[in-house]
Amino acid sequence: MDFKSVNDVQERLEMAGYIPSKEISTVVFLAAATQKPVLVEGPAGVGKTELAKAIARSLDRELIRLQCYEGLDESKALYEWEYAKQLLYTQMVKDRINDIIAHTATLAEAVDQIAAQEDAFFSDRFIQSRPLLQAISSEKPVVLLLDEVDKSDPEFEAFLLELLSDFQVTIPELGTRKAISIPFVLLTSNNYRDMSDALKRRCLHLYIDYPQRETEVQIVRLKIPGIEGKLAADLVDSIRRIRLLDLKKSPSISETLDWAQSLLVLQINELTPEVISETLNVICKYQIDMEKVRKNINKII
Repeated sequence: MDFKSVNDVQERLEMAGYIPSKEISTVVFLAAATQKPVLVEGPAGVGKTELAKAIARSLDRELIRLQCYEGLDESKALYEWEYAKQLLYTQMVKDRINDIIAHTATLAEAVDQIAAQEDAFFSDRFIQSRPLLQAISSEKPVVLLLDEVDKSDPEFEAFLLELLSDFQVTIPELGTRKAISIPFVLLTSNNYRDMSDALKRRCLHLYIDYPQRETEVQIVRLKIPGIEGKLAADLVDSIRRIRLLDLKKSPSISETLDWAQSLLVLQINELTPEVISETLNVICKYQIDMEKVRKNINKII
């Protein structure tokens, strides 16, 4: 079922376990209504990938995910042509060639007869579909997630433009394939590199930053239901103070949730400098950050 309004988006995303801001709900509604892709940017761990998962759950659609990386090419993203299988089929039916050209009088006629059978050797049976082709070939609409698209090469980004503008792809052996059902497309970026203007023109833009305090507390209470309200609030306040430090990597929402889960497992009900120091490995990913937090630990409580 499609979204009916911005409020409908907000309610259904919350039911799917994602707490959106008004801006997020508005962009998601507009993307669904206009069938435009959404480029979601922001720091790592703020819930960009989780948004795609929540949209898929709220629309009751399959999520097809393409994890992007340096060196990603069409054979991994769109399709892979199974040449070995094609060759095997050719070997298996080679005895039929004589039957096909038996009634031809010239070489040209024989070639024409063989050429007429080329659809048998250039067809979907020799294609191994990858996420992009799966998404546009699906009978039912899907949610297509192009995760961390900024890590792919500019050449692959250029390749995506046809898909994002016309929802079609070109397969040299078979021609152009148009989407059977238009997918809901999200591209996520951690600002590893700037995306091109051409790609941005084809997308709605959404920047997800660290949430407001009340929202982050709400997220912790939702995702870690066993945690006490005061501990959740104190934990979020401490995380927000840690983010003010000049760290190599500030803790994201995912670290907030990991920390909350760790405190729950350790049966800790109160934050103290000792507790923070002993559990910093959950929050900080670099030793230099841990040392900086410990030096400022009295400012964090």
